[in-house]
This record gives sequence, structure tokens and C-alpha cells, in this order.
Amino acid sequence: MSGAVIKSNALETAETYWGKEMPDWVRALADACFESSQNKVAARIGRSAGLVSHVLRNSYPGDMASVEELVRGAFMGGEVTCPGLGQIPMDECNVWRRRAKKFSSANALRVRMYRACVNCPRFKGEG
Repeated sequence: MSGAVIKSNALETAETYWGKEMPDWVRALADACFESSQNKVAARIGRSAGLVSHVLRNSYPGDMASVEELVRGAFMGGEVTCPGLGQIPMDECNVWRRRAKKFSSANALRVRMYRACVNCPRFKGEG
């Protein structure tokens, strides 16, 4: 299967389910699937290929805002100011916030980031 067919299918799928005025981050997700593959895109954002498929089909029942952050960080250069690390990609912030839900003293960085995350408004806003 050629790359053009893959891109066409991902964009066509997104346009079918989101409409021509789909969010920019959904288009970026579809474009990323063309540039590599749906499996590689999923691995890059730390989620499953099924999740990517559901997002492209506008049928993901989970936290779409969280997925948007992952896509913006991984493929669109989106950054946030982290109290522990300074400017970091949004997807990296998401990874640290997920890790901070459970304390680990595996290494000094994990301890530092746990402390930074649990006191960060972005972490507290997750509910």
C-alpha cells in the first residue's frame, strides 16, 4: 500500500467523521499517520493504535483534551512551562503527570517530578 493511499484514507476518515473544519490537531494526527504509520504515531504519543483510530473517527469515549495535548506536544511543537523542568513538550508533561499519580522513589528525577507535578495547577486540574 502506498503512502498516498494511507494519507488519503486517514484524511478521508477524519473528514468523514469530523467534517472539513476538523480541529487542527486532528489533521496533524492524520498527517502523522501518513508520514509514518498509525502504529508508530500511537507509540509516539504513548497510546494504542485503536485510540488513534477512534480519534480519527471522532468516536473516542475518553478524555479527548488529553489526546489533543499529546498530539500538540508530539507533532505540533506545543509546550508548557513545567515547575520541575522548565519548557517541555505538552506530551512529555502528560507523561510526567501520569507517573505522578503514584509516588516512586526509583530515582531522584522521579521524586523531583512527583513533587513538582502534585503542586502544579495542570496536575490539579485533572481531577
